[in-house]
Amino acid sequence: MVRSEPKSVFAHFMVGNAAGMTSTQWESDIHEAQKAHIDGFALNIGPQDGYTDQILQRAYGAAEAIGNFSLFLSFDYASAGPWPADRVISTINMFKDSPAQFHYHGRPLVSTFEGAANSADWPNIKSATGCAVIPNWTSLGPSGIASHLDTIDGAFSWDAWAVGAEDKTAGSDMAWKESLAGKPYMMPVAPWFYTNLPQWDKNWLWRGDNLWHNRWQQVIEMQPSLVQIISWNDYGETHYIGPVYEAGIPQGASRYVSNCPHDAWRVLLPQYIAAYKSGNSVEIASPISTATPRQYRRNVGKSVEEKLVFWYKLNPSTSGSANGTTGNNPAMGQPVVAPGEVSQDQVFVTASVAAPSDVRVQIGDGTPSIFRASAPGIQHYSVPFNGETGPVKFAIVRNDQDVVTAIGQAITDECEDGNVNWNAFVGSSDNSLNEPKIRWLN
Repeated sequence: MVRSEPKSVFAHFMVGNAAGMTSTQWESDIHEAQKAHIDGFALNIGPQDGYTDQILQRAYGAAEAIGNFSLFLSFDYASAGPWPADRVISTINMFKDSPAQFHYHGRPLVSTFEGAANSADWPNIKSATGCAVIPNWTSLGPSGIASHLDTIDGAFSWDAWAVGAEDKTAGSDMAWKESLAGKPYMMPVAPWFYTNLPQWDKNWLWRGDNLWHNRWQQVIEMQPSLVQIISWNDYGETHYIGPVYEAGIPQGASRYVSNCPHDAWRVLLPQYIAAYKSGNSVEIASPISTATPRQYRRNVGKSVEEKLVFWYKLNPSTSGSANGTTGNNPAMGQPVVAPGEVSQDQVFVTASVAAPSDVRVQIGDGTPSIFRASAPGIQHYSVPFNGETGPVKFAIVRNDQDVVTAIGQAITDECEDGNVNWNAFVGSSDNSLNEPKIRWLN
């Protein structure tokens, strides 16, 4: 009988973007991840990077020095061809005894980014290292993974985004979980996806919009064995939730990454992760939830810090050229959709409230939108641009008093170089201590 393991949450970390990171920066990132209640990093490594071992030494050393933070290796078979099996073995053996190495079912965990064509390597790799392998062989699909259950110890899916102008459902996750016949499923969670890197023939987007909040709701409902956030630092694909280091931004991505911080997506992670690990959905309240403030405080602690997190494109979809960006990726056989249909012109806001409150959103000089958060917990809303531009103002209001306020960057029709930036600006009330007092229009 497979024994139960604690549920854990990891963030996918692109080691290829970390060549210039110092040990101090590694420690800083680990501290930031710990604040967000992330348990560790899945370290994506490619076979072509001559600096991989050196960076891994730095990463494991930082995690060991800080403690209470885990790492595991994720071998990337797609970036520059497959890994030689002997090098996979030597790399696993180099780090498997580190105190920072994550163990699952008593064995050092490793994963992959694709590599299903090399599936026959893994029985020997497992024998030579004693590892447990939970690969991402998403290209096989849930039905294709069934023929590999004797080799793998679980599976991780990269299917974290919807195809086209629709919201992501948990349908593919349920199919993966069922196909594993009781083996662990590592569920992907991502906040966004836009990439425009001509040197790699990449220029498309998938729907982000409400994705960050909706996926955590799905995680809480599905209760997978493990969760992997995509990603901590993949700046070129804009699903990063970690700090941005300029040296790690791929060539050509600065134009859409600069001035678009994503750190605020970590602000509510402690509550999302606590709800996942406890299985207690009262922490993620719905508009019709009957949870009382006393019940909510009992589940999340006596002191509830009320917060706002928000994100949106800085340019309306029709304010400039799409710069060749498509909705969906035709190279994957997906039908092309207008990017403005996939990425909606809306402001997305998530509020954590300790008691029934109003949530107010105002774009520029437009009429404020007012939502009723009828119960304590995390609640999520969206507001269409409706042709408005200017700074975006937010507040949690109770008894006609502003409890929490924040101001986000201005939405503008003036696009840099005439091209729409399809990346998201992400902010929160935590980052707004020095912002001017909000004045609402009546």
